[in-house]
Parts: sequence; C-alpha cells; structure tokens
Amino acid sequence: MRTEYDLWKIFPRMPKKVTIGDITIRDGFQHEEKFISTQAKKFYLEELIFAGCRDIEVTNLGNPYIMPQFSDAEELLTHLRSDRFKKKCERKKINYDDICLTAITIRESAVDRAIELRKKGIGPDRLLMMVSTEEEHHFANSGTTLPDYWKEAEQAIKKCNDAGMKMCGTVSTIWGSPIGGATDLKDAVEFSRRWLEIGAHDIEHADHDGSASAAEVYRYFSMVLDEMPNPKLHIAHFHETKRVASASILAALQAGINNFEATIGGLGGQPANFLGDTPVKGTGEYYYDDPRYVGLVCIEDTLVQIDEMGIEHGYDINRILWLGRQMEKTIGRRLRSEAIINGRTLKEGHMHYARPGLAKLKEKFGEKSKQAFPNTWSEKVVLPEQYRK
Repeated sequence: MRTEYDLWKIFPRMPKKVTIGDITIRDGFQHEEKFISTQAKKFYLEELIFAGCRDIEVTNLGNPYIMPQFSDAEELLTHLRSDRFKKKCERKKINYDDICLTAITIRESAVDRAIELRKKGIGPDRLLMMVSTEEEHHFANSGTTLPDYWKEAEQAIKKCNDAGMKMCGTVSTIWGSPIGGATDLKDAVEFSRRWLEIGAHDIEHADHDGSASAAEVYRYFSMVLDEMPNPKLHIAHFHETKRVASASILAALQAGINNFEATIGGLGGQPANFLGDTPVKGTGEYYYDDPRYVGLVCIEDTLVQIDEMGIEHGYDINRILWLGRQMEKTIGRRLRSEAIINGRTLKEGHMHYARPGLAKLKEKFGEKSKQAFPNTWSEKVVLPEQYRK
C-alpha cells in the first residue's frame, strides 16, 4: 500500500489560507514590568497593519489602576481612528474597512467604557470577554464565579451588539489550568457553545499556560468543528512554555482551524504586578516561576512555518522579521523568535556562503554541473532484496 503524500488529502479540513491576528500591544505588553511608551505602541500598531495584519488587539479597556500599562488606551484608539492614519492606509493601498480593532473588556464596566468610546467615534470594532473552564483560574482573572460571570457576559454582549460592536468569547484552561490542574476537553466545547448561545460573534480557544500537546489540540479542535463546523467562528491562541507550540499550530491546522493569534517575539502572559519602580495590582501573584518561559507563539516563527507549508497568510514576512528585531530593542532583551536570527529557508539558498572552486573541480573530473552519481552507476536504483519489503 502506497503512502499518501498530499497533506490536504490526509487532512481534508486543513486550510490553504489562514488569518493570523496580532495581539502584541495588548497581551504582549501586559506582561512587561516596564511601561512601553505610547509612541512605541503607535509605531508597532501601524507597522503591523502595514505588514499585513488586519485583526489587531489594540488595548485593554479595564481599570488602568489594575493594569497601568493601558492607561493610554483612548489615545491609541484615537490615533487609529484619525484621518491621518486612514490616509496613511490609503497611500499604502490598504482598505481601512478591512482592519478590525479589538479591545479587551473582561468585565461589564469595560464594555460600558467601549460603548462610550464608540459614541465618540473612537471605539473598537470588537470586544473580548473571557471564561476559564477551571473556576479557580477564572476567579483569578475575573474576580467572580462562573455562573455570576456568565450572567454578566450575557448582558454585556447584548449591550455590545446593540452598539454595533462584535464580542469575542474566550474559553481558557482547555488543556489544563496552572492553578487547578487537569481539565476536561468536553467542558471547553460546552463553554464554546454557551458563548454562541448568548450572542458572541466568535470564540478564542486559549491555551494560556502552554499545557496543550499536539495530539490533544487535534482532538479538541476536531470535537469543536464537529459541533460548530464554521471555521470562521474559531481562533486558536497558544502560549509557549515548553517550546512545542509549533506542533500545536500544525495540529490545529490539520483539524481545520484557519484563524490564529500571536505576538512579536512571543511576548505576553499574566498581567504584570510591577511596573517601572512601583508594585501594581495586576491580577495578583504570578502563577509561574520563571518569566523567561511565559508568552505566546511568535508571529515571526509562526509565519515562517505557515509560509513554508504553502499556506496563504497575507503578510510581508520580511517586514515582520524586521519588526521582531526592532522589538528586541524596545523591550531591551533577547526575545523568543528564532526566525529573526536564522531567517527563512530561501529556495534560492544563501550562495554567499558557498565555497569557491566547485565548478572547476567538477569540470576537472568530467562531471556535469548537476551530476550527483558516478557515470558508471545505473540510472535506476536497484535495492538489495532484503530492503524491498
């Protein structure tokens, strides 16, 4: 029996085109213990859009007392709604209406704030609320119980939709909780269905602490698409704590997921409880031991991976790799992208590394330029009998 080599025949749900949203400015920067300047945030927001990003998380509209990293939320939204920025997009032949600006609104008060900003003409297009299937983790993030939060979310979604904005419902601790431990995939499928039942526009399926394995990712997203088969409803969100998230991305693709999130340099994680020289509230004590192993999948490496699979993505990868190098200067440390150092696997190769003299040596030996085997060998390989079975 011959092996099937065509991945799309083996995995018929696997997409040939994907959407990759960037959440650097929100999830990426929320983990940093220094304030990233508003000017830097504007720069990266613009450059990500110019590089091809059309789904971008701009900020968090929660209480800036808890997360002062987002005290400039309104200024960022105002900048992206400005005529000046719209004209920049026009000059670069970017359809401004294709850009979706998302703001995180974990609690209803933040949704109310988004609605007021919408009335001023600077509000986001899309909001996000979040539940965890494991209640201790949910309580750490939201400060309330699951039943109470679901009631609040149902009310907030109605307000959001009435105001002309979309709501994304996030499901977290799908593959395990950093607080409560093992979880059941069936619970996450049920939570996803609940989000749609109460009016959410799409669902972010989040591995917030890097618990996922490739096999379980494939199993989960297959379950999800069996229950809710429209892939436009689903976004995969992977954190990188064990350096295996690229396998999770591949497994999600094979299951049929075509929408992903990432950050420059793999930034991100639990909101900081220290900013500059000042302790801040954040979401309390960190639930990890070493911040070097916290963060999302790198958009640089993810794009290279997907591009080399021949899947369409809409990004200028070279510009993204350049942005990754700039981000290391902004943050002030080595980040997690390997692609910004090692580059892409170029079909034309890296001929500047070639050693001189090969052509002359082949000519001396009487060999053709592409000849790989001696002239005395047969054209067709004949395997020994013991290797033919």
